[in-house]
Amino acid sequence: MNYPVEYILLGASVLILLSIFASKAASKLRVPALLLFLVVGMLAGSEGPGGIYYDDPWSAQLLGVLALAFIIFSGGLHSSWRVISPVLMSGISLSTVGVLLAALLVGLFAHLALGYSVLTGLLLGAIVSSTDAAAVFSVIGSSGTRLKGKLKTLLEFESASNDPVAVILTISIIHLITNPDASFTGMVFMLFMQVFLGLLFGFGMGRSMVFIVNRLRLDFEGLYPVLTISLVLFTYGVTASLGGSGFLAVYIAGIVMGSSEFINKKSLTRFHDGIAWLLQITMFLILGLLVFPSDLIPVIVSGLLVSIFLIFIARPAGVFLSLPLSRLSMREKTFISWVGLRGAVPIVLATFPLLVGVPESDTLFNVVFFIVITSVLLQGTTIPMVSRWLGLDEPLGGKKSRNLEFEFPYDENSEMTEFEIPFGSGAVGKQVVELGLPESALIMLIKRGDESVVPRGSTILEAGDVLVILAEKYDFPQIRTVLGLLE
Repeated sequence: MNYPVEYILLGASVLILLSIFASKAASKLRVPALLLFLVVGMLAGSEGPGGIYYDDPWSAQLLGVLALAFIIFSGGLHSSWRVISPVLMSGISLSTVGVLLAALLVGLFAHLALGYSVLTGLLLGAIVSSTDAAAVFSVIGSSGTRLKGKLKTLLEFESASNDPVAVILTISIIHLITNPDASFTGMVFMLFMQVFLGLLFGFGMGRSMVFIVNRLRLDFEGLYPVLTISLVLFTYGVTASLGGSGFLAVYIAGIVMGSSEFINKKSLTRFHDGIAWLLQITMFLILGLLVFPSDLIPVIVSGLLVSIFLIFIARPAGVFLSLPLSRLSMREKTFISWVGLRGAVPIVLATFPLLVGVPESDTLFNVVFFIVITSVLLQGTTIPMVSRWLGLDEPLGGKKSRNLEFEFPYDENSEMTEFEIPFGSGAVGKQVVELGLPESALIMLIKRGDESVVPRGSTILEAGDVLVILAEKYDFPQIRTVLGLLE
């Protein structure tokens, strides 16, 4: 049935508004918002009150790939090498070895216990092998607790980096199923090329994005978000077209940008946050429309068995076996095992076999959908309780404080640098106003021992003070001279 354009736009706006209201309700109910997004989509579908008939896996996959690209890029943009370096090896191990082990164990279980063929079982395992930390931390954030140590960083890095691994694994197994004559060495080579090209183009495009954004000097600030959108799409498209992992490429590009300074960094980061949320809501709504609730009834038993096996056996085995030399405690590894929340990625990946006609693909899609729902209901609602039970949360007592963000118009000729005043410097004992710094120089902060001093014109400088100064680079020699620093 062809609906008038105005009805489509009205319906889309109503569904998105309902999803936003649902996200507010989700924080009150301590459940991941994605579950309510899916419920809204299912209620709007042909078997719900909305009565909207939608059965187009191709458009669902197109939207899913688009959404995942921007969601993964946004996750990378919030990261930086400095933040993830302490958890880099553990995160890589979880997102590779952990994913492979979970996929293999689920595949063997599906083959031995449920009667799937070996390749179909492995395909199911690959599809459900990645986690969704966005839902996890929406629950943790609403519970008023925060995780100790590097756990939050590790889980975020794992969730962002294991999505590309799950995609590569799923595509490879589908290739084996649809091409019975394909060799194992050919699949290994394809896997290698996916990873190699993803890393290569991701790093190269990340550096190129920073260079282009800083050097293009657009006349209208509103064009910068348009520019970054096109660059993300180009990064994914060119990498995937050449046989690489587009998802891995956009994630690496996001990390490279997040680790660099560029024009309007904070505003562009917030913009991509908004894009990621919009696409995430839209994707969940479409996936909710795509599923027919009556089709879930025949897979309840098999879906429940796979979900229980994944949660209590496959995920913990993947975590513990991939972190044998890690300094993480037993409690931390146990918590990581429980935070194996499945989300949007498995449902999107489940549309891949539908489009190429893999045998039993309809059943696989419904099983995956059921696994995601049970994972969200069981794990998503109990994560805060488990973190407290294991003693890994730090309650936020007292009044909450907020860090105010400051962003200056980035210029490649400007830089924020620390200068330590040496003993014997002529600046010692002077007030800030008496220093005679260049006009471009702005003292942002004074670090004095373990204290941070907000500078005033009357602030008297002491030997050993570290001044955080924002200035034009060509003024740095004069600043060093004023502070008595040797070149």
